[in-house]
Amino acid sequence: MRKTLATAAGALLALAASLLAAPSPAQADTQAAPGFHVADGRLLDATGKDFVLRGVNHAHAWYPTRTAQALKDVKALGANSVRVVLATGDRWTKNDTADVASVVAQCKENRLVCVLEAHDTTGYGEQDGAVSLSRAVAYWTSVKAAVQGQEKYVVLNIGNEPYGNTGYAAWTSDTADAVARMRAAGFRHTLMVDAPNWGQDWSFTMRDHAAEVFAADPDRNTVFSIHMYGVFNTADKVKSYLERFTSQHLPIVVGEFGNMHSDGDPDEDAIMATAQQLGVGYLGWSWSGNGGGVEYLDMATGFDASRLTAWGQRIFSGTNGIKQTAKEAGVFSDAGPATGSCAVSYNLSDWGNWFNADVTIRNTGTTAVKGWQLAFAFPGAQKLNSVWNAKAVQQGNEVRAGNESWTETIPAGSSVSFGFNGSSTGTNGVPAAFTLNGNTCTKS
Repeated sequence: MRKTLATAAGALLALAASLLAAPSPAQADTQAAPGFHVADGRLLDATGKDFVLRGVNHAHAWYPTRTAQALKDVKALGANSVRVVLATGDRWTKNDTADVASVVAQCKENRLVCVLEAHDTTGYGEQDGAVSLSRAVAYWTSVKAAVQGQEKYVVLNIGNEPYGNTGYAAWTSDTADAVARMRAAGFRHTLMVDAPNWGQDWSFTMRDHAAEVFAADPDRNTVFSIHMYGVFNTADKVKSYLERFTSQHLPIVVGEFGNMHSDGDPDEDAIMATAQQLGVGYLGWSWSGNGGGVEYLDMATGFDASRLTAWGQRIFSGTNGIKQTAKEAGVFSDAGPATGSCAVSYNLSDWGNWFNADVTIRNTGTTAVKGWQLAFAFPGAQKLNSVWNAKAVQQGNEVRAGNESWTETIPAGSSVSFGFNGSSTGTNGVPAAFTLNGNTCTKS
């Protein structure tokens, strides 16, 4: 990842013809789509519900062995989505069909919408070794089997930051062509396209030509992604850019942003506040593993969810942060229990400065729960140590526990149990309330 400030006639003729035939973005209803789809400038999930991305980026291409735990951790911290870095094999080792399928399965297991992006296009035209969007389309075609049929759960981000600060005028025709080629190859997914200028669009190329690219998609199912770093260092710049899209009913997300950067100091508070105000999605960069002088963009130190950095604490727990604003996609939350259809028992064994707790979740509803997250708050100064039969993270006094593969399903009328030990100072006690997948459970 690098962030800096710093056409064929036939394709243009074809683009012009498509514009003459196409309705405006505000008028065009998307064709029937099997999963995520755009309607009137909004991203809707397969249930027809408005979906706003609230998540983070994870560098799977470089840290594949960290992915399983990373997805569990970001879900436990409240994210509803994750943007996953993949490699086409041109600059970094290719993430092949089997690997991509595994990533998708893990996203689904953790009830996370999976935004998959091909990273080898980063800085094309300026960065040595970067490849074109055309090459990215060839990559997606090669791994199509991993994502076909997953349109309810997966968004395809064709290529990361597909131009640097050289040759970016070709962005419009190249992006429109890439979208058209993805559709011709049979991809029905929502497609996401990044801005040029290392993703920051300081030239306003994407801003001023987004409608053309949207119209070039026969499915009218393309979302635009801006990366906000040093270019977006004031609230006015953030608001002006995002409102240009929303006012035209064009779907926009902040696909990457940070709390500081070598090219300037982005206004992360304005980014998050404006995104919340406008109902725009955001995906912060990045969970962990940054290098090359931007290690400060790590949200978790050493991939350890118990050691969140200031940036990690800000994006997850701050005002307009993920925990406060994220809502799970309808395809997942519709599968969860309704209020009153779960019961939790919490048996505490207290030995003064340390304790054990055995927790049982009972599904009192009529349908099975597949994939779960139990949230509660310690009533005092308790600290979580080891956990069994679940994965759990703690931030402040809040705890989020999620299933292991062997505790994933809770059949109707049945239960699963997990336990943990911890340390405490002062009076210990039982949490006052429990929520399962966002729904309140009774205490038993």
